[in-house]
Amino acid sequence: MKIKPKKLIVCLSIPLAVGGLAALLSMSGMRAFAALNKPPLTPPAWVFPVVWTALYLMMGLASYLVSEANRPKDEISAALTVYACQLALNFFWPILFFRFKLYLFSFFWLVALWLAVLATFAFFHKLDKRAGKLILPYLLWVTFAGYLNFGVYLLNK
Repeated sequence: MKIKPKKLIVCLSIPLAVGGLAALLSMSGMRAFAALNKPPLTPPAWVFPVVWTALYLMMGLASYLVSEANRPKDEISAALTVYACQLALNFFWPILFFRFKLYLFSFFWLVALWLAVLATFAFFHKLDKRAGKLILPYLLWVTFAGYLNFGVYLLNK
């Protein structure tokens, strides 16, 4: 497979931009998060941007692999549409959680995100097994985020 550097950079940049903008828009609420009661296993604050950056890069690489898959265009388009939908859900979650402090609503939003990530995994895995594998850590992290989100809700109502 010949790598198309410009396309790869665009694919990597899109999820990084989505995550960066969401973080920027929810920054003020992130500071208040430090004062909340948190469930056991909550990682230190520095872990979140490190993990999310790695996940966004894996998402971007996965989307590149899917976009370059030797499969029918309609299948690729469907997979990338599901991917775009989960990115949109991903974008709004930190804003709902950190900025607006809608902890219970954010949990249900996260469940929708989890389902969208699962669908993305299924579509990507069908088109390129490597792309599917790159989405699995994201699915696991969103599962863990659901535990943390619900824990914050229960401990701070």
